Amino acid sequence: MWDNPALAQKIMQELALHQGKVRLYAELEQRLEETATLWQLATEEDDLSLESEIEREIKALQQRFEALKLEILLSGPCDRNNAILTLHAGAGGTEAQDWVQMLYRLYVRWGERHGYKVETLDFLSGDEAGIKSVTLSFSGENAYGYAKSEKGVHRLVRISPFDASARRHTSFASVDVIPEVSEDNEITIDPEDLRVDTFRSGGAGGQHVNKTDSAIRITHLPSGIVVQCQSERSQTQNKASAMRVLQARLLELKRREQEVEISEIRGEQQEIAWGSQIRSYVFHPYSLVKDHRTNEETGNVSAVMDGEIDAFIAAYLQKTKIVK
Repeated sequence: MWDNPALAQKIMQELALHQGKVRLYAELEQRLEETATLWQLATEEDDLSLESEIEREIKALQQRFEALKLEILLSGPCDRNNAILTLHAGAGGTEAQDWVQMLYRLYVRWGERHGYKVETLDFLSGDEAGIKSVTLSFSGENAYGYAKSEKGVHRLVRISPFDASARRHTSFASVDVIPEVSEDNEITIDPEDLRVDTFRSGGAGGQHVNKTDSAIRITHLPSGIVVQCQSERSQTQNKASAMRVLQARLLELKRREQEVEISEIRGEQQEIAWGSQIRSYVFHPYSLVKDHRTNEETGNVSAVMDGEIDAFIAAYLQKTKIVK
């Protein structure tokens, strides 16, 4: 085993992960015992001054235990990987492109709340406002395991700010989520299969992209997959980021091909994700965000648009775990 450095490193990482979970469990168990002892002491001495401290600790423990319960549901082979998330505007022009910009902000806020490193790999501005498409990466433990629940079509219903008659509009945006490929995955890319083009970065500028001739577009000729990156200041950095996305997309293509083969053996029909909305965000005539897969819903639309989507993620993971 030790003759294979990659395998040895993987085993040591797995060991460190499980040791960390054991230490965390022991820490939570100790905190729970200490809180129980403090509550017993306060009860015996009728000391109300400790009440607020005990309540804070109980709430903190409840939140941590809920987070651990959610982690247990992450059992997929790529759940621990970083995630690559791509947003595309549906039909509807400026209205749909503005919806993509709203979702972009939502997912950046969600990633920051979880302590993930969030990077914008590619960014294509709308014609008048909003975003036509954008690709983000989320780096951190279990990023893909959580983000995968967002894959599908997201529907917005609101009074359009771009409609002079103040009519209600329905807009759609697609969210695609794939795991970033780790170095030990068996995805080999022949350089002869690639066409690499450079071009000047476009879009909104500022924080999104630069204005040099460093943008990279890579076409994988056998599969027809095209990826591009324009967020970095050098061609080398953009090429490295684009290759990360290409590897992830090739792994996802391989996985889908395997699923098709299995479905043909079983005689099952595979549903096309783009054709089915997973969640609706209604701003008018009432306020409601509802996930159609789990029936999880909330009337606090502003909190959801600020990145508070963990309830939807938890409901999805719990349902898919039960189904499996």
